[in-house]
Amino acid sequence: MQRSLWTLALALAACSRAPSPSPTPLAVPLSAGGSSAAAAPSASASPVAAGVVPLPIPARCGLAGEVSLFVGPRAPRSGRPLRIVAHSDKPLTGALVLRDPEGAVAQLADERHGGPPYWWLAEIPAAKRGTYRAMVQQSAGAGAADELAACLEIKVEDEPAIDKTRSWGVVWGNQRAWDRRAENLYSAWIERLFDAPLAEQLSWSALHEVLRDPRRNFLHDHFDEGEDDGGKGAPDIDPDCADLPYFLRAYFAFRLGLPFGYSSCTRGGGGLAPTCLSFRSNLFPAPQRSSAFATFTDFLRGKLADTVHSGTGRVPAEGKGGDYYPVPLSLESLRPGTIYADPYGHILVVTKRIPQTESTGGILLAVDGQPDATVARKRFWRGSFLFALEPEMGSPGFKRFRPVRHDARGVRTLTNEEINLDKDYGDYSLDQYKGGIEGFYDRMDEVLSPSPLDPSRAMLETITALEEQVKTRVNSVQNAQKFFTGGGRRIEMPKGPAIFETTGAWEDFSTPARDLRLLIAIDVVSGFPARVSRRPERYAVPPGKDLASLRVELDALLVKELRARTIQYPRSDGSPFTLSLEDIVSRVESYEMAYNPNDCVESRWGAPPGSDEASTCTRRAWPAQVNLMNRYRRWFHERKRPARK
Repeated sequence: MQRSLWTLALALAACSRAPSPSPTPLAVPLSAGGSSAAAAPSASASPVAAGVVPLPIPARCGLAGEVSLFVGPRAPRSGRPLRIVAHSDKPLTGALVLRDPEGAVAQLADERHGGPPYWWLAEIPAAKRGTYRAMVQQSAGAGAADELAACLEIKVEDEPAIDKTRSWGVVWGNQRAWDRRAENLYSAWIERLFDAPLAEQLSWSALHEVLRDPRRNFLHDHFDEGEDDGGKGAPDIDPDCADLPYFLRAYFAFRLGLPFGYSSCTRGGGGLAPTCLSFRSNLFPAPQRSSAFATFTDFLRGKLADTVHSGTGRVPAEGKGGDYYPVPLSLESLRPGTIYADPYGHILVVTKRIPQTESTGGILLAVDGQPDATVARKRFWRGSFLFALEPEMGSPGFKRFRPVRHDARGVRTLTNEEINLDKDYGDYSLDQYKGGIEGFYDRMDEVLSPSPLDPSRAMLETITALEEQVKTRVNSVQNAQKFFTGGGRRIEMPKGPAIFETTGAWEDFSTPARDLRLLIAIDVVSGFPARVSRRPERYAVPPGKDLASLRVELDALLVKELRARTIQYPRSDGSPFTLSLEDIVSRVESYEMAYNPNDCVESRWGAPPGSDEASTCTRRAWPAQVNLMNRYRRWFHERKRPARK
């Protein structure tokens, strides 16, 4: 009997067979529907969108080259959720239609997401037994009939026979190969995980909170074994900033049987950039647990988390080693899943790009992890995405995971040359390092907002970014307060550059790296009117207005907005205290020594000694630590993190 397209799609999603030296390509791209990943599709809502006429079911289903389809879980079962993802490299106008076994339209997703890749998602909470058909119909333009771009038959059974064999002795086996379609699916998965309206302040206490949410994770319970249910004994998945991109990539690769690898690298120091020493993959020996998922999470929290660190992201861009490679500053490359490594030890993962409109500039969103395992969303701007060009720091900037291949030479990563020769990638580039620091930020402005920006609106967006950054600091400072009120004892302070990178309670509760970024952010906001004067070609100066008068207006608007916007933090006694952004900016020198968790929260927010705000302070760092902080203050004053010795 000829192998059906559904069987092919199911095989592409399988992850439990023995390792194969010649993995087949993953031909299962994606897309999503719905206004926000935070909202699950409503079973009671009409499945047919207004203005969309579903095409009739074709005599035979067939996949086309422009669009790919993915089905989850890997073996659909009646009474369980069914998710279909479609995606394309090209910005097709159309819809994803899911017809049930009786031929009725079960779901119609006509909202296209991403760009690139472009994707749609259709899902139903409880599938019926029988054969569903997922159809992607492409609009042919005004007056013309829609065309069928892809079709897939999906067999849903009461108790499907799925391959539950284990890849014993390794973390997981390889059945597929990374290619452009797998990368598109990965990008769509990342975007879906962390999507929400821009006004929402997204934050989770750990990554597993996101992965356990079936409304966000379309790979949720992909093995249909309750592995993502978050029940009693469910393992925590709680990466810090350097672990986060690896944990996401590993989870996706594990689900789909893709090869995965990671390098053991130095952190750099003594004038030398980080270098990588060895490479390991998912095929390395691993102790076996009761389930494949338990074996996988042991690997995450043990081997992987204990090996990777922020230095891994800063391996020199010209070298052949490392798990990441630099990409051009372009809309094609700045896709969900791309990472950003800053020169001072922080890593972010791009989650979404919002195009420029007539009223707003383009926005690039990303998530990061913190030492306390918090995962939060941030927008790209100079205050959060630091960039510097210092040889001993290695190469910061936007990067992607090197493709991992399983071939006759074993499991390995592609070299820079191989990436540029590969038809599915071809995007290794050193362009982001050619214009210096100012050139990098100028180029990012042009990529995200090709048209000149309204100067007032652009400044308001910058102030909003500062406001978001300050609000996330509230949680970080409060975490230290909770530690002490819960019985924690005073925390030892490292010496020298180690205050930025260490382990233990200092890493969990201090904020030197965050506060350095805050100081830079304050500088960016305070200096925005001057930036408009420096680069008037990037801003739409109103007709008849000269730069001098515009500068006066921007200065006045800056004062007004900083005064109007406020944050609130809990003092040592739990009482709330409100600060305006103007207060924050006026205390800029206080934040040069506000990172020590042994200080009370009032001190860490720069409360003037003897003020009513400071009256509830009950804890201070002891003198020896204060002396060290005074010695290190120049790093913060100069806005320049020291190199590791």
